[in-house]
Amino acid sequence: MIHWRILSVAAGTLLYAVTSCLGATNVVVSGTPSHAVPSTLYGQMFEDINSGDGGLYGELLQNRAFQQVTPGTTAALNAWHAVNGATLNVIADSNPVSSSLPNSLQVSFPSGDNAVGFSNEGFWGIKVDSSWTYTASLYYRFPTSSSFSGILTLGLQNSAGQTVASSSVPIRGSQRTWTQVKVTFKPSSSQSSTNNRFVVTINNTSSSTQTINFAMLSLFPPTFKNRPNGMRADIAEALVEMGPSFFRFPGGNNLGQTVASRWQWNATVGSLLDRPGRVGDWGYVNTDGLGLLEYLTFFEDAGMEPIMAVWSGYALGGTNLPENQLAPYIQQAKDQINFVIGDPSTSAPAALRASLGHPEPFALRYVEVGNEDFFAASTYPYRWKDFVGNLSAIFPQLRFIATTNTFNPIISPNPLQYDVHVYQTPTWFAQNSFFYDGFQRNSTTYFEGEYAAISTNSSDLFGSPATGRLLFPTMQGSAGEAAFMTGLERNSDIVFAASYAPLLQHVNGSQWTPNLVSFDAGSVIRSTSFYVQKLFSLNKGDDYLPSTLPSRTGTTFWSVTRSRSSGNVIIKVANTASAVSDLTFQLPFNTVASSGMLQQLHGVQTASNTPAQPNAVVPTTSTIATGRTLNFSAPGFSVSVITVKAS
Repeated sequence: MIHWRILSVAAGTLLYAVTSCLGATNVVVSGTPSHAVPSTLYGQMFEDINSGDGGLYGELLQNRAFQQVTPGTTAALNAWHAVNGATLNVIADSNPVSSSLPNSLQVSFPSGDNAVGFSNEGFWGIKVDSSWTYTASLYYRFPTSSSFSGILTLGLQNSAGQTVASSSVPIRGSQRTWTQVKVTFKPSSSQSSTNNRFVVTINNTSSSTQTINFAMLSLFPPTFKNRPNGMRADIAEALVEMGPSFFRFPGGNNLGQTVASRWQWNATVGSLLDRPGRVGDWGYVNTDGLGLLEYLTFFEDAGMEPIMAVWSGYALGGTNLPENQLAPYIQQAKDQINFVIGDPSTSAPAALRASLGHPEPFALRYVEVGNEDFFAASTYPYRWKDFVGNLSAIFPQLRFIATTNTFNPIISPNPLQYDVHVYQTPTWFAQNSFFYDGFQRNSTTYFEGEYAAISTNSSDLFGSPATGRLLFPTMQGSAGEAAFMTGLERNSDIVFAASYAPLLQHVNGSQWTPNLVSFDAGSVIRSTSFYVQKLFSLNKGDDYLPSTLPSRTGTTFWSVTRSRSSGNVIIKVANTASAVSDLTFQLPFNTVASSGMLQQLHGVQTASNTPAQPNAVVPTTSTIATGRTLNFSAPGFSVSVITVKAS
């Protein structure tokens, strides 16, 4: 028996929906698009939570320049160790390598012909690959002149203490001023373990102890697109694999815990010697080697556009600047934007960009004013007014995104974009596929800037794993996120962008779980949610085709789009329950191919990709029978993408 009923769908289109009593849910698809799908719909959000230094940024040495540490303390020597009897101490150098890097590593080398020196353990290890050429560098000087003449060796050793790569240069005790040593080396063999170390030694054949100061030490493997001071290749390649259209930066809440420790663009550009670093909001030092120019260059290389935040007078620790103190911070925001898009002939920050090798402006359309400023809602009205008022007068082409709760408080000028964040349970995401359907169509659009299923316990979302907090995304959570994303597509007339968060997690040192991509010193783990993001991003379509609406209280959700260039119809289905869900799609086209492609991710409810099982759940691709009537069975806890040619 067939029952007919009228359903209202997105953008006011009316469809006659067919509901069958035979078990399958019938879905009638319209051939007339309701709206275009924004090209920016799917992208990435980056917050440095043990994921910049030692992660996306390619530098392999931890605590490389002794930034933001207290000289003379054990903590200042973090990651550094003596080799063969050397004595190490971090000092406030009387003649530092730069004013931004006041500390140096003072090493006393006892006499003897053995290789004496120091090592760095990296970020929980260092990968040694015989196909790579590594670039190592350091600055050194002798604090007092001596007649010493010897050999300085930089290299890599494995866990057994065997040297697998090295390069040597002569040094003399008469060298009182800072001198840079830069070498390359290629390992003789790859190492299965990442328990390797970077080692610097000298052979002190003199009769006395030699003391040498070292500063700004560095070790890089080959980087993404071979950029100097660039990105770790395997992580960058994983991010690009998802096909993101944008990258939100420079760090979410890592914009600043205090006014003094806030992220400042001008402290992140130019020579590495001129970057003091800062204690980030997650409790560890950010070197700022991954600076504004490095971000922007990466976006160009990866084909993404930036969504850039400017600090707006609120520090996460609770400081709200009064309105009469905002002027210098507004100026700093102007300068930050000018560095990105300004004219070098009229702007000093833009001229700086040009001097660093990029005379042409970068792409920039969206600027966020603050981050999660619903924490400081009472002061956001004047801060928003003053920042946007001043910035929009100079950059009328830019679109400014508000970061407080939507329309609460009311702020002026009225935001045309809001950034919305939500961390919830898998069930919440499944039940909120219709989250944006009720939003007014009043010229304001939305950026779903952070979302993720993080816990199975709605009463203790931010608790420990014992209370339901997820360590890694699960199929239940990823299917719930996919259900929510079908709603983002349906409402992409007002949702212009969306990004899962957080993006990256070092498995040996993370303050937040779960994350989209996990990694250690030698490998990258793509989560189930990674594959959901990839499936949606690479199969987005250009136009949204209205269809029979899923049940708001159901467990299976879908979205239908079409590619203008290929004519492909793309059907996405998220099944958030354990039972198989049978669907029949009625396609309104004269000609529909008899077969199409099915990409599918599915697994048991708690299945995760982990360091121990990185490929426990991966998408499969197969051929599926199609036609104007398309029957499909969605497995339990699955995300499916069906692509079929139609005209």
